[in-house]
Amino acid sequence: MYLKGSKYNLQKRRRIRRTNPALIVLLLALIAMVCYFNQYVVPEVSGVVQATVTPTANAEALVSLAAQQFAEGNLFLAMSSYGQAILADPTNAGLHTELARVQVLAGQYEIAETSARNGLILSPNSARAHAVLGWVLVFLNQPVDAERELIEALALDPDLAEAHAYYAELLVNLEQYERAGDSSRRALELDPNSLDVLRARAYVLEVTGNYEEAAEQYRAALSRNDRIPSLHLGLGRTLWSLGLIDEAVDEFNLADALNPADPLPDSYIARIYLQIGEFAKAVQFAKKAAEDDPANPRRYGAWGVALYRNQQYAEAADAFSLAIHGGLNANNQPVQGLPLNYDVAEYYTLYGLALARANRCTEALPIFQAIIAGLPADELSQTNAQAGIELCGAQVDTPPTATPDPSASPTP
Repeated sequence: MYLKGSKYNLQKRRRIRRTNPALIVLLLALIAMVCYFNQYVVPEVSGVVQATVTPTANAEALVSLAAQQFAEGNLFLAMSSYGQAILADPTNAGLHTELARVQVLAGQYEIAETSARNGLILSPNSARAHAVLGWVLVFLNQPVDAERELIEALALDPDLAEAHAYYAELLVNLEQYERAGDSSRRALELDPNSLDVLRARAYVLEVTGNYEEAAEQYRAALSRNDRIPSLHLGLGRTLWSLGLIDEAVDEFNLADALNPADPLPDSYIARIYLQIGEFAKAVQFAKKAAEDDPANPRRYGAWGVALYRNQQYAEAADAFSLAIHGGLNANNQPVQGLPLNYDVAEYYTLYGLALARANRCTEALPIFQAIIAGLPADELSQTNAQAGIELCGAQVDTPPTATPDPSASPTP
């Protein structure tokens, strides 16, 4: 219904004012940004903020507090303070980027990606924002996207030391060792005091087998902040490679104390104890790694290896069964089984032998047959499978050769 005869006549024609297309685009962009922050940024930040922030919160004071907490090694408190600062100043791109960096150092790669992307949305021409996002993507195993972001960062600022450092980490993962060395050295020239630069240089040296120099660089990074779990892990791996077992275990224990939810320290310690023949201790730490990473079938496989070496055959068979066949773990969480391939040959072989030694040959024989058929090029597995068949007192014909799936890669 229309109201006639008054100023409310909606049929009244008005003079059409020509609009500015650029202004419309700008307004739409601002509206989109507000919607994005309401839907994505604020909920994400709320996940790391522990205290309620008032509109009058002083962002600068919170940033100073976060920097102090980071310097003291309190990464989770630093993340909380950066999150509060973001709530007080949500359009500050640098805050999102710095939060992402701390999240990476704390091993929280998935939420670090969100923080890094928030920073890049707010400042698309920031070299540091591109660099940190690229670094996050290195850890998320997205090398193509990581390289794109890092190249863009270096195009925007060729002298950004951290961009060279992060690129070095990507390159060494891609086995481009010469380029990785060049990038890490360039980063060191630009900023020899940067924790991230020292960390990257240490990692490149470690992967390329220069363990003594790597240990020196890891220690230099730790002198900047000795409460970064990944630095203790790196130094521990390096010391292990140098044969300094006790010192390596100490570093892994420090990493575990700083980030108890990470399965890697316990996994590394379990492997060390397997290596030196202390199988009961290996069982203890392998079990802890599986508890820290309960959906990962490889953790149960590693636990099964330790149990088998400790002659706990029935328990080993149960752990291998979960790794190989999958199922529900002790907490009723689903575990996806590992298909037979060369990468998991040890799990299958020891599973069969554990079943045989536990007098469960009806279950063991199909495992041995699968190994003979599926891993024809693995002489050790073939020998062990035949030994298992003899242990069970049975003879089977070798089935037709099957082509294995070599796609999986080992988890430390």
